Amino acid sequence: MPRPNANEYGSFYQTYINYTSGDDYNALLSNYNQLLIESWCTIPEQKTTYAYAPGKWTVKQMLQHVIDTERIFAYRALAVARGEGTPIPGFDENEYADNATAAHRKWEDMLEEWRLVRQTTNLLFASFSTDQLKNLGTASNNPISVNALGFIIFGHALHHLRILKERYEI
Repeated sequence: MPRPNANEYGSFYQTYINYTSGDDYNALLSNYNQLLIESWCTIPEQKTTYAYAPGKWTVKQMLQHVIDTERIFAYRALAVARGEGTPIPGFDENEYADNATAAHRKWEDMLEEWRLVRQTTNLLFASFSTDQLKNLGTASNNPISVNALGFIIFGHALHHLRILKERYEI
């Protein structure tokens, strides 16, 4: 599958897609999977409770957000691939963060969960046929293709690595 066209996703997701390079999910996997996993694993545990400003997420909260969001996007991909006709609602990332338990979790457990979520997402995308990758549905009141969701998943995670580097200086 080629890179998604602008009619396959809401304009909000363009930023995430722009973080990626490659023409299909396998290229994304090859280019970014290890980077995404290893970058989080290099963060010392003593920095995981750091937030760069009052009211901003800690490193732990950000990783929990990345994990939660990948799960949501993977569910969207599954639903659209299977022909779901009902629009899939959006979600409030801040509400999810407020109701998560990242502050009380062990960093090593979160890293293991991240590795496993990445693995299961990759296996899910490997199970999709070429025709399923072309499927178009609706999520957050915007069109979305399974193919675009693959790029969005990687781009969203890359976006947060950039934030860690620029704002958290990690």
